[in-house]
Amino acid sequence: MSNHPALGASTKKLSRRSFLTLAAAMGASAAWSGTGLSLSVPWQERRDLYPEGVGSGDPDSTSVLLWTRRPFDDGRAIGHLTVQVAEDEAFHRMVTSAPVSVAAAADWTCRVLVGGLKPARVYWYRFSDESGFGSRIGRTITAPADDDPRPVRFAFVSCQNANDGAMNAYRRMIYEDERAAPADQLGFVLHLGDFIYELVWYPEDRPQGMYDRRIRDIVRYKNGQKISDFHIPTTADDYRAVYRAYLHDPDLQDARARFPFVTMWDNHEFSWMGWQSIEMFGGKSIPAQTRKVAANQAWFEYHAARVAKPSGPSLDTFDPPHVVDTPVQTFDDHGMGTEPNNLAAVRSLRGYRRLRWGRHVDLIITDQRSYRSEEPTTRPESDAFDSPEWGAFVPQEALEILDAGRTCNSGHPPDTIRYGDKEVPNYMKDRPAQTVLGAEQKAWFLDCLRNSKATWKIWGNTLGTLDWRADPQNLPSGLTSKPWPGVGYAIVGGGDSSTAFCERAEIYDFVQKEGIAGFATVAGDRHSFWAGLAASTLPPRKFEPVGIAFITGSISAPGMVEAIEHNMPKDDPLRPLYLCDRPGEQKPVPTVNLLAHHGVRSCLEYQRTGDAAKARAVSNPDVAPHLSFLDMGGHGYATVKVSAEYFETEFVCIPRPIERSTREDGGPLRYRVSHRARLWRKGERPKLEQHVLEGDPGLAV
Repeated sequence: MSNHPALGASTKKLSRRSFLTLAAAMGASAAWSGTGLSLSVPWQERRDLYPEGVGSGDPDSTSVLLWTRRPFDDGRAIGHLTVQVAEDEAFHRMVTSAPVSVAAAADWTCRVLVGGLKPARVYWYRFSDESGFGSRIGRTITAPADDDPRPVRFAFVSCQNANDGAMNAYRRMIYEDERAAPADQLGFVLHLGDFIYELVWYPEDRPQGMYDRRIRDIVRYKNGQKISDFHIPTTADDYRAVYRAYLHDPDLQDARARFPFVTMWDNHEFSWMGWQSIEMFGGKSIPAQTRKVAANQAWFEYHAARVAKPSGPSLDTFDPPHVVDTPVQTFDDHGMGTEPNNLAAVRSLRGYRRLRWGRHVDLIITDQRSYRSEEPTTRPESDAFDSPEWGAFVPQEALEILDAGRTCNSGHPPDTIRYGDKEVPNYMKDRPAQTVLGAEQKAWFLDCLRNSKATWKIWGNTLGTLDWRADPQNLPSGLTSKPWPGVGYAIVGGGDSSTAFCERAEIYDFVQKEGIAGFATVAGDRHSFWAGLAASTLPPRKFEPVGIAFITGSISAPGMVEAIEHNMPKDDPLRPLYLCDRPGEQKPVPTVNLLAHHGVRSCLEYQRTGDAAKARAVSNPDVAPHLSFLDMGGHGYATVKVSAEYFETEFVCIPRPIERSTREDGGPLRYRVSHRARLWRKGERPKLEQHVLEGDPGLAV
């Protein structure tokens, strides 16, 4: 780990004394290799006393963070444990044995930084209490040294909902990794957010379930708030409760015990529509500084991550700052709310950081929720662009004007935006351009890109960056009662990095200007698999890719295809753009994959003929020249393998995870598809090669 914005240099450059200081800065206990080996510590596995298992995270070439939770119910405030690390699973070759503590104030969680380790090495670890009762054994891996030329392999995942789905993807991941050659095993798992879903349904509040899924009774909030038919947390204890519920899932717990995780929060670790320290429900902004701090505290306690905790000197507790829920009414030139409680809540935990893994991987992880400005389409004025006839379609030119704010048209934004036969007031014309990263984090991110010496500069972004658009201007007349109200393309969805047009262009233009090769983005959030090229603009503007980009399907959370199967009326004139009902098919075919990849004519041709080849033959080459793969109904995970010559992403897609599989491999595969790019030079255009390795991805290609 290097170039952390708060924690400084990598541990491989530190003395033992400096290492202890580093551990203190991140709020962790410390253990150093070679110490405590003369101590005789009994260990008898008692998983029931460590109900959330063990975990490890954020390894560098000489150290790694280890985690467990050991609750005590005898009235004590502090508990004492021993952590042991060995080079073998039987613990014959011990490398350290050190005392650590757990505290009731930290929900009995333990974070310990173990240093003095060897690069690219598998280690085994365990915890035991004063009675010799021990945790399960965990496995972790240190990063290779910065000059290690060997290929690197890791997985990236996101969006796991235990309330209405199963985590079969982790069982598949473990099964395949255990059988892989050592050189092909995963070095770490990058979790790109929605580790938990804070909004929880209780079975009695939703007896009909969610789509085809049943609601699991996973947690009951002691202090929560009910909104509509779901419940949200309001205190640190509520957030802790949902983490504990998730970690009781056997497949997730086994994955955390096998792989080091590198984690970053997205929205659901705080609040569904949340940004900065503001919640949004019913179209209203609700000050939630106390809940933001509570969410950060629980995240800090339950993840083994090298994040900055400026709120206090304690090694054992988060020390939350005192904040009060206060309306946020004034914003600076980058959209950051200047209200002091908002700033204190946002700054209570800093998660953006950088991980180096050998010669070829520089992983730069950013926070897309804490520093972002208000998303323009969440404002009530955006209702003017809502049309029951056009559903999720919004004219691209309208979103571009709103995104640019007062910077639009070189500082001369229009007063109104044309939408069909009406002029909609440009309610963003006096506001700054939208930012997802915020000024400080963006400067840090660009500096990391500029100074990286790794072959591949990988942006770990919790939000998708690939454009998601359609061409309703090409629909045949008469299909809808009114003509398309835009002048050209429509954006479908939005609200992520793909519709922060100005900021994304600033980043991509920087990559191009600096001549940065090997720029790749891995992302989550969309509950779907995407592969493509990173470009600032699409036709009819200039199309100049500067990198490659991927989005992984969800571990278990429902996706768009599942939603429209249940919610889109069969007599909707736009239904053929999303679903095709074929005789004899149990489920409709998701033509939405064709829509964003090939355009409306391909969807209508497939509806008419059921022939995928004929549908692709009438593809609009300008709607999505950046895309090579799109599956809006995909669940599973993605793996990445990089070397000096290539970057290869593999999508591992499983059937809809409605129930937990009893199979050792986690159940069958739907498909396995690889996307490979050779390293390009400055001035060259990146290219992706696609290969279907197993199964049938259908209309996703």
